[in-house]
Amino acid sequence: MLPRVGDSLSFLYADIVRIVQDDTGVCAETTSDDGDITRVYLPTASLSCVLLGPGTSITQPALATFARHGTTVVCTGSGGVRCYSGTVSPSLTTRWLEHQVHQWSDPDRRLAVARQMYTSRFQIAVPATTTLDQLRGMEGQRMKALYKLLAQQHRIGRFRRAYDPDSWDSQDPVNLALSSASTCLYGIVHAALVALGCSPALGFVHQGTQLAFVYDVADLYKAELTVPLAFSLHDSPNPEAAARRSFRTQLRLYRLLPRIVADVQALLAPGEAEPIADGHAVDMVDLWDPEAGSVPAGVNYAPQETPDGP
Repeated sequence: MLPRVGDSLSFLYADIVRIVQDDTGVCAETTSDDGDITRVYLPTASLSCVLLGPGTSITQPALATFARHGTTVVCTGSGGVRCYSGTVSPSLTTRWLEHQVHQWSDPDRRLAVARQMYTSRFQIAVPATTTLDQLRGMEGQRMKALYKLLAQQHRIGRFRRAYDPDSWDSQDPVNLALSSASTCLYGIVHAALVALGCSPALGFVHQGTQLAFVYDVADLYKAELTVPLAFSLHDSPNPEAAARRSFRTQLRLYRLLPRIVADVQALLAPGEAEPIADGHAVDMVDLWDPEAGSVPAGVNYAPQETPDGP
């Protein structure tokens, strides 16, 4: 049985290592200057996401083991910043993808999901007549107010959110920590969406990127998790690494993955009282029928031949 994504409560960032499979399990290998090899075995069954930074290599057997355990493998830039690609398991049901496409394909339903995201994010009811432009303005005002409040609490003066990958080292500690923690959050959300069988590309607010839905869902938790964390690291000598370590601790405390799964299911299928468990695997592929719904595959539907007779 595949493990449920909600039971996997951590992620791992690795760089300058070789990840291999041996007779015992999956391990990360490093080689010293004198040729000594150090191996650290990875808890594959409890990892929801593995972030592979620069200088890493991974073998096919190791990737296969991660796939069997439902672990998403994401290739990232230095320090976990920038997500380049992620793996997809072929064994998942398309039920949640179908719900996602149903909501996304109709402008009215898509806008309704965007409103529900805002309500979930800020715990404020949004009138049914609110446009997406108004939602963006309301979100911007609330985030500015949050930045101002946290800056006052930590006595760091005015703060302006800035993300410039080309001038990474010149950014202030809060922006560095916020970018680092946000990318870790993206990896976790990506892992949850892939584990559910959703498309990370079909966003309801964001669009034009293969991670549009990842950014949508991650925004639900930034004001609670990554933004306060980043401001708390304003005087850290290494805010990027500190943000990753602290975020991992918060991930356990807040049980974020089960929340992501429940929130996504509620957004995509609000009328289902008892949605199926995440990680649900497909035993048999069905065929689509516009009238009957799903019909069994693996069946020959050719008309029955009439026996010859008088």
